[in-house]
Amino acid sequence: MVNQVILVGRLVYDPELKVLDSGKSVTTITLALQRSFKNAETGTYDTDFIKCTLWSGIAENTVQYCKKGSTIGVKARLSQRYFEYGDNESFSYPEVIAEKVTFINHKSSQNQESN
Repeated sequence: MVNQVILVGRLVYDPELKVLDSGKSVTTITLALQRSFKNAETGTYDTDFIKCTLWSGIAENTVQYCKKGSTIGVKARLSQRYFEYGDNESFSYPEVIAEKVTFINHKSSQNQESN
């Protein structure tokens, strides 16, 4: 069985590194992914916004080299997260966990200052 997701998109905001009490580093990014077909009603391309979780070295490198607007590729897996709240209430949702990130077009601070 295969659990693999490949996404290519632009970062919606600058990634921020968080260090957990355990010492592991993590960041959550949101990728904007433009669909390859036009919306029949509006005649424009819709965009999906997908959250991805990056751990350890992948997270550190992405924070160091990528900014808002950078185009990156993410090879990831899906995981089911469970959240409990209230009196025996719970829900679950899929989480995209990055296993590899490829920097396709990263924006350096020098490029941003010249634009």
